[in-house]
Amino acid sequence: MSRPPFQTGGPDWSKLRLLKVLVPLALLLVGLFTTYYTVPYDSVGVVQRFGRYSHTAEPGLHFKLPFGVDVVTTLAVRRQLKLEFGTSPDHDSTNPDQVGAEPEKERAMVTGDLNAVLVEWVVQYHIADPRLWLFHVHEPGQTLRDLGEAVLREVVGDRTVDEVITVGRQEIEVAAVARLGELAKFYQLGIGIDQVQLKNVNPPKPVQASFNEVNKAQQDRENMINVANGEYNKAVPRAEGEAEQKLSEAEGYRQKRVNEALGDVAAFNAQLAQYSKAPQVTRTRLYLETMKEVLPALADTWIVDASVTQLLPMLQGKAQGGGK
Repeated sequence: MSRPPFQTGGPDWSKLRLLKVLVPLALLLVGLFTTYYTVPYDSVGVVQRFGRYSHTAEPGLHFKLPFGVDVVTTLAVRRQLKLEFGTSPDHDSTNPDQVGAEPEKERAMVTGDLNAVLVEWVVQYHIADPRLWLFHVHEPGQTLRDLGEAVLREVVGDRTVDEVITVGRQEIEVAAVARLGELAKFYQLGIGIDQVQLKNVNPPKPVQASFNEVNKAQQDRENMINVANGEYNKAVPRAEGEAEQKLSEAEGYRQKRVNEALGDVAAFNAQLAQYSKAPQVTRTRLYLETMKEVLPALADTWIVDASVTQLLPMLQGKAQGGGK
C-alpha cells in the first residue's frame, strides 16, 4: 500500500483570527436584537424570566434580558375573541381553538322534550387576566370550548324544541352567558364572556320539511291573529265613536225638547196670568190671533149650508163675477 504524502505546515492563523472577530460580533448582534420587543396597541406582553412570571408589559417598545433569559408572550386583551361551534373545521382562522374538530357532534343536541335539534352557535369572549390565562389552566382555549359545549347542552336540554327553534332563543343566549361566566370564574380561566349567539337552529334533515310546515302554519296563524286584531282595533273604535255620536245627538234632542217644553210652559203661564186679569178680552184676543193664522190657509175652502146640494152654480157665479 502506498502512503499519503507527508504534510507539512501549521494551522491557518488568519482564519482563527477571523473567527475570533466574527463570533463575538454575532453574539453582540443576537444580543442587540433580543434586548427589545414591541407590544401592539390592543395587546399586553407577559414576561417570563427563566420560565417564571416576571411582569406584564403595556403596549409600546420595551427592553428585556437577551439570549432567552426573558421570554415575552403577547396576548390580545383588548380584542374580542370568539369560538364557533358546529361550523366547518376548514374555517380560515388564526385561532386554532376557534372551530372544533368534530362539528357534526357539536351541533347535535337533544331538547327537554326528547327531540333532536342541530344548533350552531358562537361564544364571544376577551382575556381579562393574562396571567391566569397563560399559567393557571393547561390549554385554556380547549377548556373554554368544552365548557361552552357543556353549558349550551345543559340550557337546551331544559327547554322544548319549539322554544329552541322559535321563541326561546334569546332566553337561551342570556342563560348561557350567565352560566358560562360562572364556570369561567370558578375555573379561573382569566376570561370574560361577552356574548353567546345562536346562529343556525334546525331540526334534523329527515324531519326538517315537517318542521318547516309546522313553523309555516304557526306563522300563518300568527298573521291571521294579527289581521283579526287589526280589524278589531279598527271596528271597535269606529263603533264606539258612532255610539258616542248617537248619545250626543240624543242628549241634544232631549235638551231641545226640554227647552221647548219649558218655553211652552212659560208662554202658557204668561197667558194664564193675562187671562186671570181679563178673561173675556183674553179669549177674544186669542180667538182673533188664532183666526188670523188659520184663515189664510182656508182661501180655497168653501163653507156652505147643509141644504145646498150643488156647488156648480155658485162656482159659475164666482167665475162670472170676476173671481170674487
